[in-house]
Amino acid sequence: MKRIYVIGAGVEGQEGFSRRAMELVEQAELLCGGERQLALFPEFSGEKVAIGSDLTGLSERLKGSSRRTVVLASGDPLFFGIGRHLLRNLSADELEFVPNVSSVQYAFAKIKEPWDDAVFISAHGRGLQGAVDRIVANDKAAVLTDQLNTPAAIAAELIERGRDGYAAWLCENLGTAEEQITATDVKGLLQIKAAPLNVLILIKEYEAGGEEYVPTLGIPDEEFATVKKLITKEEVRVVTLAKLKLRHDMTLWDVGAGSGSVSIEADHLLPNGRIFAVERNPQCREFIKANLRKFSARHVTLVEGDAPACLEALPDPDRVFVGGSGGNLYAILDAVDGRLPAGGRVVINAVTLDTLTAANEYFDNAGYQVEVTTINIARTRPLTDYKMFEAYNPVYIITAVKD
Repeated sequence: MKRIYVIGAGVEGQEGFSRRAMELVEQAELLCGGERQLALFPEFSGEKVAIGSDLTGLSERLKGSSRRTVVLASGDPLFFGIGRHLLRNLSADELEFVPNVSSVQYAFAKIKEPWDDAVFISAHGRGLQGAVDRIVANDKAAVLTDQLNTPAAIAAELIERGRDGYAAWLCENLGTAEEQITATDVKGLLQIKAAPLNVLILIKEYEAGGEEYVPTLGIPDEEFATVKKLITKEEVRVVTLAKLKLRHDMTLWDVGAGSGSVSIEADHLLPNGRIFAVERNPQCREFIKANLRKFSARHVTLVEGDAPACLEALPDPDRVFVGGSGGNLYAILDAVDGRLPAGGRVVINAVTLDTLTAANEYFDNAGYQVEVTTINIARTRPLTDYKMFEAYNPVYIITAVKD
């Protein structure tokens, strides 16, 4: 069977290759790699093919070749490397991987920091927003940046979100004569024009912009900045989250987020998930931003705009909570229905019979399994001579499961 060897090049040049890796290169008839990797073997006697941005062309060439082939990659080919592309386009039986020390592993060794508890993020392809979403969700991150999503751009986004409480190490040109490692903080990154080849390591030191909040269910209403009465009451919030049946890695849409209270409580239930708090009201959005900072929400992204139009750019949801529809309930539910997988759940909090009737009608016609729970809350009034109860309007919690 044809065999293609994918060999990782470490940061130390030829000295970093194992004896077996060197033997495989010597025996190869075709050597593929980036210009920097190919330059490590100036005396190679076979054919050299430089790998550019057109990886599809490379895989097509390898499919049609019967020659003994080595593909050179940086570090570990299966760590944000060419290995993923080759496995998608070639038979796994044809491939053999020979990993080397990755730039991230080398960088952590240089700053003398354990890395088994870090997350690894590539800004290339994910984009600035997605990269920073993952950074703020974790205490230790190694980031592979690109020419657009630079360390300075990442720092600016962290500062904009009020999440700049990280120590930073900018590790540039690792393994070369120009190697430089700069220890700084997030604000310090703004002043540095980084080399194209860099690894950014961020380690949380404190929660910027607020005190550490111990996660609980049923955060008291008065803890949230909000428009008066536009908040899901804490008791209703707890039942709503129970009806959503959240799993740790799900994607949740919170449509009509108001103060963001449901998103913030869900944040602690989705340690590996994502939450999108959708709100059109500018005043409410400012309250959401303040609450996200106060409670150090890690997995919540504020989406500014009118639903359903702004939902198109979001990843497909596993769960959807509708706290407010702005009169567009049918259109929102249509958009949700087109994106929600089978078994997905929609939970709506209704305070009027009109919303209750409209939601039931929609779900019945769409073939969902529907359950309605009525929540009646009465609390004792504080600072009164007699313990009297103050009743709140009933809330209808509509839970719909897609067949």
